Order: sequence, then structure tokens, then C-alpha cells
Amino acid sequence: MRRIGIVLAAAGLISVAGAGVAYTDSIDWGTYQVGDKRSGYTYAQPETRAMQDDDFENPGFLLMDQAATLWETPDGAAGKACVGCHGDVESLAGVGATYPVYFEPWGKMMTVEQRINQCRTEGMKADPWKWESDEMLGMTALVKHQSRGMPVNVSIDGPAKPFYEKGEAFYYERRGQLDLACANCHMDNAGLQLRANTLSQGMPNGFPTYRLKWQKVGSLHRRLRGCNDQVRAEPYERGSDEYVNLELFIMHRANGLPVETPAVRN
Repeated sequence: MRRIGIVLAAAGLISVAGAGVAYTDSIDWGTYQVGDKRSGYTYAQPETRAMQDDDFENPGFLLMDQAATLWETPDGAAGKACVGCHGDVESLAGVGATYPVYFEPWGKMMTVEQRINQCRTEGMKADPWKWESDEMLGMTALVKHQSRGMPVNVSIDGPAKPFYEKGEAFYYERRGQLDLACANCHMDNAGLQLRANTLSQGMPNGFPTYRLKWQKVGSLHRRLRGCNDQVRAEPYERGSDEYVNLELFIMHRANGLPVETPAVRN
């Protein structure tokens, strides 16, 4: 850990001064902490947490409102709408807490975004949405929001296991010019300062998330690409097998923490 701290400090990324002073373990975080797991909510500034807590102030709800209209709007050559197959969106309560899931026709894991596009292309005969489009971000947030407050419950049993193992290997593999792995920041140095922000445990239970840095809602895979950029590594494409497997690993790591979508983070 000392070596990692030196590398991060040398790169100008991390500051040890004051590390761990704010948001100590003495605070009762309620459902936002399960054992030694802590949501990114617990590392955010009070003003950021207040923005998430207020549904009228949380900017993520703007895209969800648009998605709620899309849910009932027919699209594609089949002239179908989401509501025609699934009924009210509230019927998906609990579903978002279980993704990624193994999808037998593909022989690999599927994210919520991929499930939405699979519905669009095969069920609605409509064009797929781009991963970071407002339509996709809003619909993904709307689907996951139906599980808000429910514990993340991602399974790695059966056919999902080898994909989980690939995601785990990715998480611990050093990469990039800084020779760092995901675990070096989010396990070894959680609580230390990364420039102006505090390193969290990297729990993904609030994605899609409104980030103040982005000034918009973004996907988990956008955040993963950003992490790769920060360690000077070549990022993968959104929806790549590498990122889907990594999502499986870190979502399972967050099991028990509440779904917060749409969360607000620094």
C-alpha cells in the first residue's frame, strides 16, 4: 500500500494529508453501509448528499421524466411500446438490482443497457440507442430506479461464474503508465484524497449517476473509461465484454448496499 501511495502522490493524484479525517467510520451511515462496505454516498460532500436526497433537486430525475414518456410511446416497425409488454414501469421493481445477468442466447452476461437495446431491436424492431444517449441513460435510470432502496442482489452462480472471474481478474490487474489496478485505489486507498475528491470504495450501486464533474448523468461504463484514462491506460468501449464482466464483479461486490439510482456524486 505504501508503494501505491507513493506512485499516486508522484503522479499528483493523491494527497495523504487529512486522509480519512472526514466521514470516519464512527458515523452511522444506516443502509448506506453494510459491514465494511460503504456506498459512495458516504464519501460525498454534505451538499452533494443533500442534492441526491431531494428528488426535486436531483438532476437525474429530469432524464427519468423523459424516459417515463418514452416508456409509453410506440416506436419501431413493430409499433410497440415498453408498456405494451411490461405494463407499468413499477412492475420492474427489484429487476435492476440483479443486473448484469447471464443471457443464454448470447452465451455471456447482459447489462440493463443491453437488455433495453435487445428489446428495441428484437421486440420493437427499432434502432438501438447509443450507450451514452439521453434516451438510454434515462431509460436505464428509470428501470433501476424502480429498485431504489432495495439491496443489490447480483448472482454469480452457474454460468455467470467464469465471467465474474474475468471481471475479478480485471479488477486486480495493474494497467496503464501508472501501473495501477482498480483495487489499488478503491480497496487499498479508500478514504484518501484524489486531488479535490475523496477516494471511495468504488461501489456502483447508484449508476446511472449525475456527476457534478460531468454536469450530466453518465453511465457506469463512462466512469470505468474515466478510471482507465486516469491511470494512463487505453480504455475499452462501453458495452465491451471487459467492462460488462468488470461490472458484474463490482456489482456483486456491492451486494447488500441499496440501489440509489439516480445517485449524485462529485
